[in-house]
Amino acid sequence: MNDTILDWIQQWFLNNCDGTWELGEAIQINTTDNPGWEVEIDVSNTSLATLAIPQILNEKNKNDWYSVKIEDKTFSASGDAQKLQFLLGLFKETIEKIEGIEP
Repeated sequence: MNDTILDWIQQWFLNNCDGTWELGEAIQINTTDNPGWEVEIDVSNTSLATLAIPQILNEKNKNDWYSVKIEDKTFSASGDAQKLQFLLGLFKETIEKIEGIEP
């Protein structure tokens, strides 16, 4: 089966629901005014909880950029208007790398 990133995120969310975590702001996807996307995912109950990654910014131009970091038990990523799937993919890759899962 060829799962999409949305299939993966939905399953990851379901796997992490514990009766409490999902009652907060576990996953937030917002638009920004530049225009772009912002993704914040609470990783407090995951293998990323103790991990901190300083902000990484990759900016080719005002229409081709992204930023990602893990801080205060939150995965935060933002990017231009065409980067939503890419940003969610970065989260998936980070989870799989930390947990030693082969994609």
